[in-house]
Amino acid sequence: MAEPTMIHSVVRALRLLDEVAESDVPVTAKQLASRTGTPLPTVYHLLRTLVHEDYLARTAEGYVIGDHVDRLRGTKVGGLRTDRAHEILSGLHADLGAAAYLSVLVDGEIQLRDIVDSPTAPRADLWVGFHDAAHATALGKAVLSVLPDDARRDYIESHSLEDLTPRTLTDRRALLRQLGTQSRFRLDREEYSLGTVCIAAPVPSARTVAAVAVSVPAHRGADVLARAARLTRAATLIALSTDEGAITI
Repeated sequence: MAEPTMIHSVVRALRLLDEVAESDVPVTAKQLASRTGTPLPTVYHLLRTLVHEDYLARTAEGYVIGDHVDRLRGTKVGGLRTDRAHEILSGLHADLGAAAYLSVLVDGEIQLRDIVDSPTAPRADLWVGFHDAAHATALGKAVLSVLPDDARRDYIESHSLEDLTPRTLTDRRALLRQLGTQSRFRLDREEYSLGTVCIAAPVPSARTVAAVAVSVPAHRGADVLARAARLTRAATLIALSTDEGAITI
């Protein structure tokens, strides 16, 4: 059987991807040239293309795998297919003209896993991480609201309720009462960042704990809340993309 015709530039690019994927730390261009036996100018040329197409990302320390690779392999986080979730967030962003977010509970911590925004609808200034701010965000509240009572209480008691703005609720009992009420949506009315309102809905999955949200300037809050059914639909579509499927909430 005849040997297939090889396109050497493609082979070299794939070898660079392999080297980056196999490394636990960022890899420099010089390291990649040495490991693959490829001339350094060629490595730089291939790296520019791979970064432009989002197969790799460049950091101060070197190159790491880009988001496009995760979307190709349908990476799952907490049972969610992040490639499909990203598509749904993109639709929500376009529909509401708002930055869209996805958070997932992983190993007992709430993680922000994806954001879709644009120059006309930028993301909120994420100046405090979720470990210290779940109580002040709609995303965090939506995740906590679907946890069993004991798990919700344990989370709140094991995390400091930082006073991020004058509107932040920092009383544990009051927060537990708020999260224990039935509601299709959870709100952050300038509790995380002054001037920004966020609306979130839990992802109605049987086994995955996650939430979808949008953020807008405070003056647009009422308008987006009036169309919040689109948020529920996005959360349900994300749940349907998991192995477990959706449940009614």
